[in-house]
Amino acid sequence: MAAPLAAPPSLHVAATLREALDALAERGPEGAPFAGGTWIMRAPLRHEAPRPAYVALGRIAELREIAVGETELTIGAAVTHAALAEALAGLPEFAGLRLAAGTSANPAVRAAATLGGNLATAAFPAADLVPALLALSAEVEIADRQGAERLPIAEFLARRASLAPGRLLTRVRVPRRHIRSAHARLPLRKAGDYPVAVVALAIEPDGAGRIGAARIAVGSVEPVARRWDGLEAALRGSPLDPAAAAERARAHADEFSGRDGIEAPGWYRVSVLPALVRRAVAALGPR
Repeated sequence: MAAPLAAPPSLHVAATLREALDALAERGPEGAPFAGGTWIMRAPLRHEAPRPAYVALGRIAELREIAVGETELTIGAAVTHAALAEALAGLPEFAGLRLAAGTSANPAVRAAATLGGNLATAAFPAADLVPALLALSAEVEIADRQGAERLPIAEFLARRASLAPGRLLTRVRVPRRHIRSAHARLPLRKAGDYPVAVVALAIEPDGAGRIGAARIAVGSVEPVARRWDGLEAALRGSPLDPAAAAERARAHADEFSGRDGIEAPGWYRVSVLPALVRRAVAALGPR
């Protein structure tokens, strides 16, 4: 006799953030948030079973808001990549984040995939927005029934897989500074592909054509995106020169241990980092 079919997951459509937090808390470990669904809907291809219950966030207005203040950019967790890229037009300090949002995957995915899903999916190392936000020193806001807390994005990445049930990433906050930023990614195909490696760069010029400070993040090379501390220190005080930056990147590439995957071996991911650094620095343009 054939095994009985599993019951389909339940779906609760929340109208407010409070309702979503209550629903997630009541469902405990069996529940999960559902926003764009681009990762969840592909679970069968990864041979993963769905959660028994989902809480849909798409109708919560405050999670779809983008606010540009004088000192801070605030992005709701349900903002799509496409909406984020459109909203950042005319904000030159966020050129790298805009490019990360506007070139990831393909147009259909960008219209559905959300900021929160991109950050919260611990099993997805190739997320474009993660290194871009790391380079911009972003913070995330995590909420539950008791309230909310802000975490540096690096701390959130380290803790996201072990967050207690009922906690929800609600928004991301990015400080506004006098910086220049860029984003360089290498897919195996021209479009619609996960990147083999990503380099996100944010620099503070010193006024004399040199790099006063640099924040560089690398994604897709290792299981979790992280800052490139050695290269940041090596570039401080140096000219804004793509070739020289690539040479320094080559000297510090051994700080990474590339992950093997079906699309590329680990050694290849590390080997392309200097070229991506060159592209990112060149994208900053003339002083």
